[in-house]
Amino acid sequence: MRRAIVIAAFSILVVGVLTVPWRGTLPVPGEREVVVRARQYAYAPGVIRVPQGERVTLVLESEDMTHGLYVDGYAVKTEAVPGRPGRVRFVADRPGKFYLRCSKVCGPLHPFMLGELVVEPNRPFWRAAALVVLLGVGTVAFLALDRRPTGC
Repeated sequence: MRRAIVIAAFSILVVGVLTVPWRGTLPVPGEREVVVRARQYAYAPGVIRVPQGERVTLVLESEDMTHGLYVDGYAVKTEAVPGRPGRVRFVADRPGKFYLRCSKVCGPLHPFMLGELVVEPNRPFWRAAALVVLLGVGTVAFLALDRRPTGC
């Protein structure tokens, strides 16, 4: 009876790990191109989210004057003038939040022209790791129940 309960409980947990959506589950890393529009003191979109390991191409388009784009933590930058976009390509290999900064002086509020690049951890990896740990614990519990003392 104990064995059946342990098997049922761990089966339910395994199915839960595999099927329940985790907050922020992301697709497998690939390639992504994001168009970033710059105008005085603002980037649009202001926040860019990508999964860790993805190859990212940022295309900077300027709407009003020469603007730059520098990505903190990745040391990549590009510039754009109206009608002539700039491109920068890199692999988002470190999870975290990184600022996008304008690298060309564009007016008195230039230091406040910021955006964010959010590199989210590779969630499918952690789902697989949780499954391995869960299966290991289940195996140990199953084997422990299987070792019943034989009495004389």
